[in-house]
Amino acid sequence: MSLSPPSLRIRMLRHVMVPLALTWLVGTVATLGVASHFTEQAFDRALLDDAYAIASHVQMQEDGEVVLQLTEGELTAALFDQAEAVHFSVMRPDGSVLAGKALPPTPLPDAAQLFRYSDIVYQGLPVRAVTLRHEVMGQVHHVVMAHTTYVRAALVQRMLLFGALPLLLLLALLAGWLWHGIRRDLAPLGRLQASLAHRDARDLTPVAISPSTDEIEQVGLAVNELFARLQRSVRAQREFAGNVAHELRTPLARIRALADYGLAHGDATLARQQLEKITASAERAGRLVNQLLDLAMAHEAVLALQTERIALAPLLGQAVLRHLDKADARGVDLGARGLEGGAEDVHVMADTALIEGILDNLIDNALRYGGPTLTVEMGVNAETRTCTLAVVDDGPGIPDAARRDLMRRWTQGREGVQLGQGSGLGLSIVARYAQLLGSDLQLDSADHGRGLRASLVLPLA
Repeated sequence: MSLSPPSLRIRMLRHVMVPLALTWLVGTVATLGVASHFTEQAFDRALLDDAYAIASHVQMQEDGEVVLQLTEGELTAALFDQAEAVHFSVMRPDGSVLAGKALPPTPLPDAAQLFRYSDIVYQGLPVRAVTLRHEVMGQVHHVVMAHTTYVRAALVQRMLLFGALPLLLLLALLAGWLWHGIRRDLAPLGRLQASLAHRDARDLTPVAISPSTDEIEQVGLAVNELFARLQRSVRAQREFAGNVAHELRTPLARIRALADYGLAHGDATLARQQLEKITASAERAGRLVNQLLDLAMAHEAVLALQTERIALAPLLGQAVLRHLDKADARGVDLGARGLEGGAEDVHVMADTALIEGILDNLIDNALRYGGPTLTVEMGVNAETRTCTLAVVDDGPGIPDAARRDLMRRWTQGREGVQLGQGSGLGLSIVARYAQLLGSDLQLDSADHGRGLRASLVLPLA
């Protein structure tokens, strides 16, 4: 079973406290080392002073004998120490004891040294000793002074206790203060988590963001932006489903009625007429489905539109070829203009699917309501570095007052209503596609004030 990862509070506290604890440890060891070094130097200096004091009384008498000229009382006073046991020894050049006690052998100072420190064990106790070279009338004697180390050890312990312990207590207080502060600063994140955990899946309203750190506010804003995108997507899906259910009901009911009427009558001529009407109704239903899908794609494109450098001339040529059979069937002369010369070098930053959707809807709309001539045009303005796409027909055109209304969804012109074709979606889809590409759909009169010119302007890549 895998262990759950640590909480953010613990990780933040760990990232802060571990370096601080290591710093405290290293600092304590370094401070103790430095303090112990200088303490040892002070004790060693006192030990050496005692050795010099003893050596100053090692003198030669008139009879030529070297003796320690200290009485028992003077010696006791010189070696008195309340805390430490003090031992000394004065050795002749041959190593025999002149005065004091016989101590364990100690390293003698070199010829270039006057004294030498050493650590020995005497009577089962650790002892710090110094060996001092002392010359009396050319004869080298050695004075050994030794102290026990109780005071030294006790002093190091006190330094450890009173130096490191307060810092350790301060470190513990700092950890508590950091834990409280981190928990307080992360409380808004916990409230955000609780709000999201208990939220209904259908609730896409923005979450409340408590004023806190910039990072937590950014998380809250990102969550709200995600909710907004999801809300738009859900709204588009619901609208698409409603549009499909509403708009397909009429052509499907008409197809069903035509089929039932044809089955109820055995006349072959009547059955053929009904089949032709069924074909027309099915074609209208199919076109409506395609337009609804285009409309849904326009909503989705808002969320994930990715433009790229595309060549326009091939797209225009392919669009003309796709509608050529339909134009021939309707007796419409479909052609293209502006695709010759250097048209293959014209590129724009756009989305291929949106350009194709614009051309298909404009051409299909012109085939239904335009005249016998239909032209797809492409023009380039070198000064403004723009490219114009246009679909021009010589039909009855659209009055100025009705052009803006026709770019709204589910709005049809008078001819469309009379013909019983279309759904009022084509121009609204094109207008939405143009808006996504950073342009506007323009509806103007064609040449000589007759027909319709539907165009949009795109910046060159």
